[in-house]
Amino acid sequence: MTDNYDIAEFKNPLFTVDSVLFTVTDGELKVLLVKRAGEPFTGQWALPGGFINMDVDHDADMTALRKLKEKTNVTPQYLEQLHTYSGLERDPRGFSVTLVYFALTAQMNTSTHITTVDDAQWIDVGKLKTLSVAFDHKYIIEQARQRLKQKALYSMVPIYCLPEHFTVGQFKSVIETIIGKTVQRKSIIRRIEAADMLEKMDEKVKSGGRFAQLYRVKSGVDIVNFERNLSV
Repeated sequence: MTDNYDIAEFKNPLFTVDSVLFTVTDGELKVLLVKRAGEPFTGQWALPGGFINMDVDHDADMTALRKLKEKTNVTPQYLEQLHTYSGLERDPRGFSVTLVYFALTAQMNTSTHITTVDDAQWIDVGKLKTLSVAFDHKYIIEQARQRLKQKALYSMVPIYCLPEHFTVGQFKSVIETIIGKTVQRKSIIRRIEAADMLEKMDEKVKSGGRFAQLYRVKSGVDIVNFERNLSV
């Protein structure tokens, strides 16, 4: 019977929501991090996230978007759940659980609107090995990066970090940056044709010694997934 239930009788874990946002710029895969202004791990970098506010958040999705806005001023086009991480050793304050979201997005200017954060930056994933990162966030970022690599092979997700108008070459470059391997141009073209998500613009741009066709994403389309991975 719920009449006999007293939540105060039970120890409750710390519960947070964190987000791993990636982008590709200048041929580098980058992740959005914030510099912590308070304990624990003062001065270290961490994923943007925080505790659910039950007075304003209708669900965990809203928490993720709210904390991203407060801490980084970045609003992604989409978020999807990555995994739930838990354990006694994750946080010095006690047993903690975090629900993690991730997404790929275009690079946006960052700014902070909360006193618990000193800075927010897009940081090259390759530099994380030498960076002081709080909690188990290095591990979580690597898990998210592996998921992103897989999605780049079987879906059109890489278009999320492209400019509004882009070329096949730009699309190819983003995929190669994410997966760390070279992809044949003809494979990219076949994928574009099969997805039917893009439309050709009435203009071309000079690329090297030729003119490259510009594309844009059709209005109202959803991301297409494929049955097979992209050939590399």
